[in-house]
Amino acid sequence: MGHGPAVKLGKDNAAGYKTKIGISMFVVYTLIYFIFVVVNITNPEVMQIQVAGLNMAVVYGMGLIIFAFLLALVYNHFCTQAENRLNK
Repeated sequence: MGHGPAVKLGKDNAAGYKTKIGISMFVVYTLIYFIFVVVNITNPEVMQIQVAGLNMAVVYGMGLIIFAFLLALVYNHFCTQAENRLNK
């Protein structure tokens, strides 16, 4: 007894734009995360530096989480604008 989609699904004219921006943001995040991993592997003493009462590992890790959330908000904003503009 299920139900179908809440809205009628059709062609998404903004799909190409959304894919491009999503991949770009993924690459940026991956590079920043890669730097975090490389520093931890090659020079772990850097992660012991105290910043605002916390060690660098905690600050960098929380920064990664916050950055991912901000990227999601930016992605949603730009994709919503593109959908409104291209899917009239």
